[in-house]
Amino acid sequence: MTDRASDVERCRAALGRDIDVAVFAPGRIEVLGKHTDYAGGRSLLVAVDRGFTVVAVARADDAVTITDVATGEKAVLDLVAREATDITFTADPPWVRYPETVLRRSTQNFPQARGGADIAFISDLPIAAGLSSSSAFVVGVFMVLAAVRGIADTAAYTSAIRSSEDLAGYLGAVENGFAFGELAGDAGVGTHGGSQDHTAILCARAHSIVQYSFLPVTFEREIAMPDEYVFVVAASGVRAEKAGGALDAYNYMASQTRRLVEIWRAAGAGNETTLGAIIASDEDAALKLRSIVTTTQADDALLERLAQFAAETDQIIPAAARALASGDVNGFGTIVDRSQFLAEHALHNQIAETVFLARSARELGAAAASAFGAGFGGSVWSLVRRSDAATLERTWRERYLTTFPQHCNSATFFTTPASPAAAPLQ
Repeated sequence: MTDRASDVERCRAALGRDIDVAVFAPGRIEVLGKHTDYAGGRSLLVAVDRGFTVVAVARADDAVTITDVATGEKAVLDLVAREATDITFTADPPWVRYPETVLRRSTQNFPQARGGADIAFISDLPIAAGLSSSSAFVVGVFMVLAAVRGIADTAAYTSAIRSSEDLAGYLGAVENGFAFGELAGDAGVGTHGGSQDHTAILCARAHSIVQYSFLPVTFEREIAMPDEYVFVVAASGVRAEKAGGALDAYNYMASQTRRLVEIWRAAGAGNETTLGAIIASDEDAALKLRSIVTTTQADDALLERLAQFAAETDQIIPAAARALASGDVNGFGTIVDRSQFLAEHALHNQIAETVFLARSARELGAAAASAFGAGFGGSVWSLVRRSDAATLERTWRERYLTTFPQHCNSATFFTTPASPAAAPLQ
């Protein structure tokens, strides 16, 4: 884990003056909850001890600058005499779309809270690795802008956002472009995702796994981490970027859940607006929807998606939480194996590298292991005893890079406890 005080000092040095606010926004592990949040399902979540350090200082004008401390790249946004929908950047490094979206949307939703800022950031998260680096960036940028601009003091904010869960739901909407209550939406960043990542980042609890359901973001339970266990994470080195073909594949899985809702409603089976609400409406709802799809659509892909969602959100996650809460770590691992199987054979979002990592972690003695995130690349977590973590991390890496030597310069392995949520840095 990087020294956060050192990161703050590097950011301050990049800006060349004292700062007004500094925050840390961690990445996250989706313990379980594969492609469930945007459809009203549930997830088990933890934050990791890596993430984004973001600092800001107010300016006397309305300009906003954002500096990547690691590369020196800088984007400049001029807000003077512009409407929020006309905001554009004068530079375009690849990461710009995230702060651009935050700035545009927050200016649109909270027009009374304006003012310039110089922002700098640095991160020790693997990028595009399924650890929610983009959402951590969004959260961090919003937190410092909110502090500098006084966003939380506006009537629009206080009427719409009254808790960390509300803020997570709002920032999920910032990314996907949807409205949040009375706060109008816009283009977002192009993904049709939900607010799972933002919930983990803003609502995680140290030494615990949290269970949330979504649409709206709702806390369900906290499960203490088993004594002496930590997570070892393997970032495969295959970037899980939500762009190009990967973006299309991600959005396709989201569209499948919306299509299932449309089929349900068209058949007159109910008026639910999310797949999660359908599954929760009756113990036989999943079977009923399956029958409707089989009769009217003959779409095997939709049936696979329905089976995966219903199992993950209504069976696997509750059973996994019960196993952990009772101290049954071995039972937890068996339940997680089923989630991984469905990712491979129903979601079809796994690649050779993530399949290998999940299986080899179990072979090496991990109590549980699973791929997580959007898929089509990304990372795998394993749950191991703290005393075994260093050995497993080393052996896991060696075995992986022997099999996939092409990733020797891009794969990352690290150990993390269940860590606290995003917070200001003193």
